[in-house]
Amino acid sequence: MTDTALPITVGRAGGFDELARLFEIAFHTTLPAETREAERSIWEPQRSLLVFDGADLVASAGAYTRELTVPGAVVPAAHVTMVAVLPTHRRRGLLTRLMRRQLREVRDAGREPVAVLWASEGRIYPRFGYGLAAQQLAVECTTTELRLPAPTAAEGRLRLDRPAARQAELARVYDRQRADRPGWSDRDDRWWRYVLGDPADQRDGATERRVLLHEAPDGEVDGYALWRSRLSQDAAGACGVTIVDEVVAENATARLALWRLLLSLDLTRRLSYRGPVDDPLLRLVNEPRRLEPRVSDALWVRVVDVPAALAARRYAAAVDVVVEVTDELLPENTGRWRLTGGPDGARCVPTDAPADLACDVRALGELYLGGVGITTLADAGRVAELRPGALAAADPAFSWHRAPAGMGVF
Repeated sequence: MTDTALPITVGRAGGFDELARLFEIAFHTTLPAETREAERSIWEPQRSLLVFDGADLVASAGAYTRELTVPGAVVPAAHVTMVAVLPTHRRRGLLTRLMRRQLREVRDAGREPVAVLWASEGRIYPRFGYGLAAQQLAVECTTTELRLPAPTAAEGRLRLDRPAARQAELARVYDRQRADRPGWSDRDDRWWRYVLGDPADQRDGATERRVLLHEAPDGEVDGYALWRSRLSQDAAGACGVTIVDEVVAENATARLALWRLLLSLDLTRRLSYRGPVDDPLLRLVNEPRRLEPRVSDALWVRVVDVPAALAARRYAAAVDVVVEVTDELLPENTGRWRLTGGPDGARCVPTDAPADLACDVRALGELYLGGVGITTLADAGRVAELRPGALAAADPAFSWHRAPAGMGVF
């Protein structure tokens, strides 16, 4: 059943508590006062689409205004969030109406060529043209048998501190690395306060968040880790867990020093961590199997403006290809597009020339951050090769030297 009688409205300042109640029910959680204030601080009411049934808020879809690093460039991207429908109003077409309206508004505004999100369920968003663009490495491991290379004279000094006290230094390290990591989002001062905020009601029995900093011999901070720990006991004694939120390092020396401490904290026996699929940790430890790694989905990308998005990123090798794209929700994207470019820039224009490749807009989202090969998508039936040799020619161009990664769920 499709319910078109309930209008979609735009959020208003002061209306966050209504949204918080919807979110609590839809995601089976609670937002105590401290957490609610943290979420309120980054909420953009003018980008929140809401559906009311009488006085009750029953569905929503929002977005944050941020930038996203893509291969070789940074682009404005709608960071989609707060998508929820009350269980009493499911199967009535509300989510479809909200997502279609949101995409149309992003396209018509002309500022953001792509949208990006973390999916609560991976089966939801492909319906709206989102493609799985970045995966993440998940580590839940026992640390007692893991060993790392011994320290060298080149290593600097490690310091512990409260994260908020070192925000400026963390931001400098993060920004220097963000330029080279597709999938990372910008963090202005407001977002840094949110990231470093540490509501006590969200710690789940763990300590407050701490920051471990690596200082190079000249005293400059060139790496950091955000982490906390949770102590527990078994019959053999203490068996705490180290929970690592972020590890950002500018060089191998800093990275190794940070991980050596995180994997060897007294009274801990396990470690939990989420990172990029090409994380060097897999190459640092003496027995990578002991990390018990697994891969899961991270960022989903929706190409909103095909020519603008494809021209905005850079390509690892020269490319000259005509792609026939289909997009049921944004028909402006449907057509044949000639993409030419390489490491120094790109151009994408409409063309009447015969197509070399064909795909839907979801496949473009999967390719956009360089996390999957175009040949892999063809093997999955997601891309069609219309000219022999086109896949082999285009595949190197869409790749990138770093795997895409999401940094922080939004």
